[in-house]
Amino acid sequence: MVEYLAGLHPVVQALLATLFTWFMTALGSAGVFFHKTINRKLLDGFLGFAAGVMIAASFWSLLAPAIEMSEGQSLPNWFPAAVGFALGAIFLSVVDKLIPHLHLGFPIEESEGPKTNWHRSILLVTAITLHNIPEGLAVGVAFGAVAANLDAATLTGAIALGIGIGLQNFPEGMAVSMPLRREGMSRLKSFWYGQLSGVVEPIAGVLGAAIVLIARPVLPYALSFAAGAMIFVVVEELIPESQRGGNTDIATLGTIGGFLVMMILDVALG
Repeated sequence: MVEYLAGLHPVVQALLATLFTWFMTALGSAGVFFHKTINRKLLDGFLGFAAGVMIAASFWSLLAPAIEMSEGQSLPNWFPAAVGFALGAIFLSVVDKLIPHLHLGFPIEESEGPKTNWHRSILLVTAITLHNIPEGLAVGVAFGAVAANLDAATLTGAIALGIGIGLQNFPEGMAVSMPLRREGMSRLKSFWYGQLSGVVEPIAGVLGAAIVLIARPVLPYALSFAAGAMIFVVVEELIPESQRGGNTDIATLGTIGGFLVMMILDVALG
């Protein structure tokens, strides 16, 4: 697989990787054809796992390479990573306030963003879609970075990131489609909306790869931007949601497990 991907253009590599992450979202959403509900303990463990993967990916796959790429430049090596990280978090914070959405497990009265008459299902899908943007962007930027021929960016490392994001997208697909089914939506519609939340990842992935290819000096900033956006999602959404059901130990162990899986993938393959 590595040899095949190595012969492709970085934008195509990013597209294929993010199509895989989208496919994993759809695969998880397909669970609605077999079950109407998901056990709350299992859901909290899955949400914790997703948080752990994103935390590990933010450092091992994004921040650490961004710092290494900045060595020997006129600015301190921490500067691009710090600026990009802050901008990523600020960007998602602004988007969070501008677009109506509802986090999993929350009553519709606690929807965030501007007041709207949108149906609960649309608000749920919007919330997952928002946090899929930095995931797709991270994968795209990672593949774009490989084209810069820097030691800190490797094709296997980018593949590891794509695999890690894909793994945590599987339970996310279930976490969207099954609540919709439980609220009375048909299986097909529940699946459709569940997989739809992952459509943004190929778009963000291609955009991320293209940006760093056009303007390589922004690469460290782009990597850390994606990291900042992902950490924002983890702290603002995934961890609170995983702890809300009272299964704190399960959610915490899920986070530890997700971190370990992503760290091992990145170190072993990267």
